[in-house]
Amino acid sequence: MSDGAHQRRLGELLTELKDRSGYSYAAIGRKANVSKSAVHRYCVGLSVPQTFGAIESIARACGADWATMNRLYAEWAVASEAAEPAPPKEEEEPAPPKEVEETPPPEAPAERPGPIRRHARALAATAVVFSIVLTATVIVLRSPAQPAPAQSGGPGIEQQISGPAWALPPEPVPRTLFGATLNSSSGAMPDFDLGAVRFWDSETRWSQVEPQRGVFDWRTLDSLVAGAQRAGLPALYVAGGTPAWAAPDGAHSVYPEGARSAPPDDLAEWDRFIRALAHRYRGRINAYELWVLASDKRMYTGTPETLVVMTRRASAIIRSIDPKATIVCPGMGNLWTAEGRQILQRFAELGGYDHCDVAGIKLYQQAATDPPETMLDLLGAVDRLFHEAGVHPRLWNTGTTYTIALQQPLDQAMARNYAVRFFLVGMYARNYHLERMYFYNWGGTKIPIVLQAEGGKPTAAARAVETLQSWLASAQSRSCGHGLSAGLPSNAWQCEFTIGSGAAAHPAAVQWTQSGAAAIRANAAVISVRHLDGRVDHPSPGETLHITGEPILIEYA
Repeated sequence: MSDGAHQRRLGELLTELKDRSGYSYAAIGRKANVSKSAVHRYCVGLSVPQTFGAIESIARACGADWATMNRLYAEWAVASEAAEPAPPKEEEEPAPPKEVEETPPPEAPAERPGPIRRHARALAATAVVFSIVLTATVIVLRSPAQPAPAQSGGPGIEQQISGPAWALPPEPVPRTLFGATLNSSSGAMPDFDLGAVRFWDSETRWSQVEPQRGVFDWRTLDSLVAGAQRAGLPALYVAGGTPAWAAPDGAHSVYPEGARSAPPDDLAEWDRFIRALAHRYRGRINAYELWVLASDKRMYTGTPETLVVMTRRASAIIRSIDPKATIVCPGMGNLWTAEGRQILQRFAELGGYDHCDVAGIKLYQQAATDPPETMLDLLGAVDRLFHEAGVHPRLWNTGTTYTIALQQPLDQAMARNYAVRFFLVGMYARNYHLERMYFYNWGGTKIPIVLQAEGGKPTAAARAVETLQSWLASAQSRSCGHGLSAGLPSNAWQCEFTIGSGAAAHPAAVQWTQSGAAAIRANAAVISVRHLDGRVDHPSPGETLHITGEPILIEYA
């Protein structure tokens, strides 16, 4: 092969990675800290970098496996010897400046197996069978030929580990994983199956419940709590919106009744409100989120130090009145930005999470059209911050970004698939202690994915989420992983389960792709393939199963 052919082949390999990742040249450049024009030149084979580091960074940004990295290094080593010198840096398009609001998202942490604990003998046997079934089933039909592993990797190549991202003792999939924030004040509940509800944008802000000092209007909250009780849905109340009378000189929040984003001038007023709230709804409100979007200046302009004090005082009051209630620390958002992450980190360093049962964080894609799986990049960054602070709290995803209403709606197929994958990401993040996913929202329509307009019928997206819940109603999660390291096509994702109990227990997996399509070959263990529209296939051994962005449930004998 000529040197030019090696250069072209290097470009083809990079282009293949780019297409599988679904990222643009600009997005890859941001993740790899390489200019967009340089990424383009390398992908089309116009130039070769003088060091392998740039190729490695691009490949890692696209999720390359160890075999592909070795192939890239081999092609680069030959091509770089005879390649023309790269254009001088001043001719390259500069990488975007690292401003606070434009901070590129951190790279996702390398996949690593979660802790593996001892199982009971029966569970261990099931796990072995399950592993054999899936290993025998997944065969990549459309992937480049992969050479045998080299004796030593190229410079700087990370240690590669095969296997799922995590494998943990079987644990039931909680119904409460499937939550939604209610954008309604009527007390109406969803007409499709959900597991938990959250009250925000439902006319229940502090400023609305206590419009005058000591004068409470409980009517809306009473209606919502009663509706949740009738539907058997645990309720999460969210505090926020200081009344104007409690902080007359404080910064205004975004709400029309004059609510303030500043904390009250006298924290005794906060104590009194929390005490009245907990007394009235003891045993009826199941959890309390102690502020909304506390890392967004539109919602909170106090200091992290004051927020910790408010959290400590409110937690003590609620626990003294309703010890069974779950205390959720103030919700932290804007976590794609350095500013948002700094506020979360400061709250953690000050011991804020010592006063709560759960940490509230806002997980969302940077754009509604980004694959839901990109939320795991954000979660990985949050997990590192918690680790640095020495805390490992349980996590609830309690919302999204304030600007969600400004994003364009998705088409019906994408909306359905993304809604289902939103909750699958929650399952995938079990090893991060993520327990609940509150979809934003139910009842409203000015959002990219609508589940149900209040007074209307559930959408295809809502029905698909309901189908996912029915698949997993009796399931126990066992492991999750994606890509070649998990024995899957590079663009495929999977969570593995045991469905049923006793003699009826059998392994199953939900599989989907982040972008594009992939294929596996069914073996004799596959007994059914279930689709979100209710179809059930019974493939023959050797039959090709097509995996797309629409999740499917594969059940095994």
